Amino acid sequence: MDSLTQIVLGGALAAAIAPARHRRAALLAGAGLGTLPDLDSLPIRLATADPVLLMTVHRSFSHSLFVLPLVGWLLWWLFLRHGRGRVAESPRRWFWAIQLALVTHPLLDAFTVYGTQLWWPLPVAPTMWSSVFIIDPLYTVWLLAACVVAWFARARPLAQRALLAGLVLSSAYLGWSLVAKAMVDRQAERTLAAMGLGDAPRFSVPMPFNTLLWRVVAMTPGGFVEGEYSLVADTGAIAFRGYPSNTQALGEAAGIPAVQRLAWFNHGFMKARERDGRLELSDLRMGSEPDYTFVFAVAERDAEGRWQPIPPRQLRLPWEARRRLGPMWRRIWEAPPTGPAPPGD
Repeated sequence: MDSLTQIVLGGALAAAIAPARHRRAALLAGAGLGTLPDLDSLPIRLATADPVLLMTVHRSFSHSLFVLPLVGWLLWWLFLRHGRGRVAESPRRWFWAIQLALVTHPLLDAFTVYGTQLWWPLPVAPTMWSSVFIIDPLYTVWLLAACVVAWFARARPLAQRALLAGLVLSSAYLGWSLVAKAMVDRQAERTLAAMGLGDAPRFSVPMPFNTLLWRVVAMTPGGFVEGEYSLVADTGAIAFRGYPSNTQALGEAAGIPAVQRLAWFNHGFMKARERDGRLELSDLRMGSEPDYTFVFAVAERDAEGRWQPIPPRQLRLPWEARRRLGPMWRRIWEAPPTGPAPPGD
């Protein structure tokens, strides 16, 4: 999730657990702890300029459920031994305030589609429950309001009530996102089965800033199909559109380390394209056809036509939010005019 959301989640949790007389200190400490795991990008950028490594190492060691509890314990011990006395006044409460402010960061990230390596260093594919967009105001607003009230109310009972209400409402919204995703997945399964793609690898993800309009992608032998489903406007089958992907080139380059790394990280949801003798890979999970957030050039053909690795390069392709957001908003409330399209080749 975005930094503001992680800050207010960490702050709200720490302030709700710590003693009331430590309210403001807990808000600040929780805010810092809530954003701490995302600081991994700084040492990663200093260590490598490889954009594939930058993307796939983020949310790994700093988001591990094996690592963060140890970090939390160490921070608690340091504060207990060398702090200003607040932790020593209520060590148990502060222990859990620190632990939860840290551990909930990767758990919340796992609700997005990016991929969070909860079990690093085990070679397990990143977790992507993909039930909320990376920025969702309806999740964040309750926590932000709770933190503001708690800051000014301090030790008064109003602060604790606001914090608990914010945590309950934001958690309920996450629960709703899972219910919404299940409804979309059920309809996608029916539609894809009718298209002969019942066993095709697929994923669903909410469109930006909401959980009412969803995007569904399924892989085909020659590419992939993409469709949207509105929980407000749609009642029937999902209208899928087929798109090609150079699966032959992707198979030929499968042994290249950057290709292997990306395929592991994005669960194989990639579009391959050969352009000017280069192999370009697009992560299908973030964006929609033809605009994707992560596009990498990873290989080029040699004189004999075989793929050879090149230093990966991230391609910055033009994307206009204004062009996308208006139709997306209308699509929430309006069903598509046509029925399902046949799958791509």
